[in-house]
Amino acid sequence: MSSIRFGRQVCGNLTAAASREWLVTDGLGGYAMGTVAGLRTRRYHALLVVAGDHPGARRVGLVALDPVVVIGDRRIRLGTDEWSGATVDPAGHVDLASFDLDDGVPRWRWSVDGVVIEREVAMQHGCARVAITHRIVSAPGEVRVEVTPLCTWRDAHHDRFAWGAPDVSSHQEGFVFEDAYRVMGRGWKPDGSWYRGAYLREEAARGLGSTEDLWAAGHFSAELRTGESLDVVASAMRFSESGPSAETVVTAARARAQSLVVKSGVSTSVDAAFVVAADQFVVSTSTGPSVVAGYPWFGEWSRDAMTAYEGLFLDTNRAFEGRALLLRSAATLSEGMLANTADGDEPEYNTADATMWFIHAVGRHVARTGDDDLARELGGAFDDIVEHHVAGTRFNIGVDPEDGLLRQGAEGWALTWMDARVDGRAITPRIGKAVEVNALWINALGTIAALNARTGRPYRWAALHARARSSFASRFTRADGLGLYDVVDGPSGPEAAVRPNQLFALSLPHGPGGPSSIVDICRAELLTSLGLRSLAPSDPQYVGHHRGDVHARDAAYHQGTVWAWLLGAYVDACTAVGASSAGVIDGLAAHLGDWGLGSVSETADGDAPHDATGCPFQAWSVAEALRVRRRVANP
Repeated sequence: MSSIRFGRQVCGNLTAAASREWLVTDGLGGYAMGTVAGLRTRRYHALLVVAGDHPGARRVGLVALDPVVVIGDRRIRLGTDEWSGATVDPAGHVDLASFDLDDGVPRWRWSVDGVVIEREVAMQHGCARVAITHRIVSAPGEVRVEVTPLCTWRDAHHDRFAWGAPDVSSHQEGFVFEDAYRVMGRGWKPDGSWYRGAYLREEAARGLGSTEDLWAAGHFSAELRTGESLDVVASAMRFSESGPSAETVVTAARARAQSLVVKSGVSTSVDAAFVVAADQFVVSTSTGPSVVAGYPWFGEWSRDAMTAYEGLFLDTNRAFEGRALLLRSAATLSEGMLANTADGDEPEYNTADATMWFIHAVGRHVARTGDDDLARELGGAFDDIVEHHVAGTRFNIGVDPEDGLLRQGAEGWALTWMDARVDGRAITPRIGKAVEVNALWINALGTIAALNARTGRPYRWAALHARARSSFASRFTRADGLGLYDVVDGPSGPEAAVRPNQLFALSLPHGPGGPSSIVDICRAELLTSLGLRSLAPSDPQYVGHHRGDVHARDAAYHQGTVWAWLLGAYVDACTAVGASSAGVIDGLAAHLGDWGLGSVSETADGDAPHDATGCPFQAWSVAEALRVRRRVANP
């Protein structure tokens, strides 16, 4: 297993330590998350965040446990908190000797006055339960350790402020907060007061609410000698029955990570880290396995799940779970379209490409596992998808009978993966025939042909498939030799903007193919060490920084911002035309210790030095990094 470690030079520097985030998950969509410094910088940072009826409906519970070590007559506060007015108090990071992430479990060690105290955090898989241990590693004698739980209960996307006292019921072993979660440990003494004005610097930078109030419920305490620990366990009330000890939860989390690595068959420490990261996105729901698109704010998104499918499930040897996900997803098909998300009350059918990624995922599953039964089971669904696309379905998605290509688009909507909207206005609507949507369409038709050949099912789409392939080459190839158009038959004619979408013509196994200039232009204009820019810097619409408030960030989202997941398509495209991709994915390995620790971020700035942005932990970024690394190692 790989290990990420920082010493005092990072831990003692608040800016450096607070910009590196850790994550542990419960396999249900809930999590614990924070920073190396222990400073909460986001409204999403907490020790117990509980998933609701679906993974995207989360509530923040136990926010923090502020530790104090008592040595003689000295009380040394080891927590790190920031308050309105930019006051940092306490500043326990200055005594933080080290932080490490081993087997997916974060561990802090403070060293002060000859005492070394260690904290570890882990979650019980399949249960909204977090365990936090505080162990004396070395001490000249007995010391006292106290931890103060800071609490709330709110929607993960919202704030909460003081209004009266919350409903807290205490008992000998701990307390229950608002009938939502139970916190248990040794030496509980109830108290109660609001800590007002907790400041969240990342939310301020994102133009969102940057303060909240927290309830200090009392404290746990114990007199400890070397090797002894004060442990705290917090569980959502539906998991409040007696469970394993904190030490057992931590040990089990490490063992799970190690078993996943062994099961995957990876041979390097970097790939082991990607396997453990991949596991964070695979969750169980009441209707079967699913995928969380990213932490801390995304829920289930089928486009992301299907794009990430091969890396998350096949390259980790979890095809059995993957198969169940594919069948669960197939059950959402309506009018030939896969539901994109069910994070709201009703499924949303608002993509032109998620259904094509679904067919691709099934094709890769069958090709790599030999599961012809799955191909047989879904054969009728695939014919239904093609029929609806030929006839036309939602949002003007349909096949142009003149050329067999797929058109899409509706005013105010962005139906491709470049789906940002600001105040109801699509930033990159790409109405018409988008290059990657049609590469996916042709790949889907080719995938269905290959699956039908395996199962003996008649293939009804040969003429359509041939027409679409021929039309793609004639319609999308640019006369100037600079790769492919991004969109044809749009309101303004062919879109010549240099974007990475053209790579999928070469990268998909049954794609239409294209000239080697696709790779040349993407290498020259778009490639960075963390992914590909979404628009060339030479374009007048290019935005080099993905920063600011919601409007500013969404406006830049697909206008130059770097996307890590696109490196997978780039490497595949290089392979397709015989171009070298040596060293291209090395930057993602180095990135494991940069931001979302042990994982890969969603995006980065288009301009150097390409600081990470967006979600610190993103499913398709991790999945594509793992898939391509394994492909390079085992071509």
